[in-house]
Amino acid sequence: MTINDIPETFDLQPHKPLPKIKLLTMFRLGLFQMGLGIMSLLTLGVINRIMIDELTVLPWIAATAIAMYQFVSPARVWFGQLSDTKPIKGYHRTGYVWIGAILFTSLAFLALQVVWQLGSSIQATGWSGITYGWAILLGVIFGGYGLALSMSSTPFAAMLVDVSDEDNRSQLIGIVWSMLMVGIVVGAIVSSQLLNTPEICGQDILSYDPTATAKMANIATLRATVNPVFIIMPLVVLAMCFLATWGVESRYSRFGLRTAKRISSRSQTVQREDQIGLKDALNVLTASRQTGLFFSFILILTLSLFMQDTVMEPYGGEVFGMCISETTQLNAFFGTGTLFGIASTGFLVVPRLGKQRTTKLGCILAVGCFALIVLAGTLESQSLLKSGLVFFGLASGMITAGATSLMLDLTVAETAGTFIGAWGLAQAIARGLSTVLGGVVLNFGKMVFTVPVLSYGLVFVIQGFGMILAIWLLGKVNIQEFRDNAKSALSMVMEGELDG
Repeated sequence: MTINDIPETFDLQPHKPLPKIKLLTMFRLGLFQMGLGIMSLLTLGVINRIMIDELTVLPWIAATAIAMYQFVSPARVWFGQLSDTKPIKGYHRTGYVWIGAILFTSLAFLALQVVWQLGSSIQATGWSGITYGWAILLGVIFGGYGLALSMSSTPFAAMLVDVSDEDNRSQLIGIVWSMLMVGIVVGAIVSSQLLNTPEICGQDILSYDPTATAKMANIATLRATVNPVFIIMPLVVLAMCFLATWGVESRYSRFGLRTAKRISSRSQTVQREDQIGLKDALNVLTASRQTGLFFSFILILTLSLFMQDTVMEPYGGEVFGMCISETTQLNAFFGTGTLFGIASTGFLVVPRLGKQRTTKLGCILAVGCFALIVLAGTLESQSLLKSGLVFFGLASGMITAGATSLMLDLTVAETAGTFIGAWGLAQAIARGLSTVLGGVVLNFGKMVFTVPVLSYGLVFVIQGFGMILAIWLLGKVNIQEFRDNAKSALSMVMEGELDG
């Protein structure tokens, strides 16, 4: 490495000690994740519900289009490296966070406009070539939305590392990621109030056309009510992103100091999370029998945990006759349960049961929650559905806290960064697959069953069986064997990548 290769933020002069990040600033940074929670509510909640229920878009098409934002997640490798080497106006992270935020908030509104065109085409011509063209364009826009998310969220994650030290990083990350669920809860409440108009509720939005085989939504009325929500909420999110990161990097970043350490440590093989590519991730996750087992567990767990993302709001609309504003509020019940589950697990459950048994208990509770959600549909009981979602959120929080803690325990410090990066990328891809799978299963259910509750129930039943399979795989994971083999296996993989 020559002197010209050293990033401009690396200063050869001694640095005075940088200030420690304060608790208030940690919560301010959490506003960014809170904004991402609100955006996920708008895309997976509102847009998905409108497409499947009101506009009768085929569920697998709706799910595949939305899932495109997850499938482009390998691009975060490039954005992570770009923010390392190409600062914007002297800052390595802030510029990328802001540009990405401007793009993904704008693309969410653009995606909604394409959804209206898709619905109009279905009503006018059915599933014609033009209709499929609009569906493809929607997928492309969601792909761009995912790229914008990666451009913003990956440098933001790197910023969290830059501005923290070993003794306060876990506290910072815990606060920031908890606020993701706070964003979902707050966004659900605010959005439901904005959407709470009788004109787009239940039968009022539908008109019967004797020449058609089904009732059709009044798209003009829907657009007049929903469009303002997709202007107001993204603008709020954009403001939160600016407020969250304003001045933080310039005051607290240790990027230059850490660059010096990386330069002086030439034998280091650990990669940061945003430096792991898809090929690296698969190699790492199959490096030994135990890493392969744990990867299989995480894959099945993720698929089983998030399949309902595509179908929950349509389930509330079609089976329970709930308004768009009411199905949006379902996210608040789930998010509240998740927050409580994550917060209580670390203090109350893990110390008594251990990480592996805690994760298993969360999976068992999730299976019971799926049964409760199906029973709620059979009885058409909204209160039972909401209770089921609170308990499912609690189980999800327990699973998340337990599985993440277990993953951190299943390796050693020298390979932690590599394994976390591989796990994170694999989970992002699995989230995309789970979204598509939920839509495909619902689509199949609608072809097989004439009763809506059975079509949706099929999704939840498959999730339950997936959880049972995840429990079986978890029972095969041996912590001691993992620790004995993981370090050498991962080192061989990474050395092979360097040599290749």
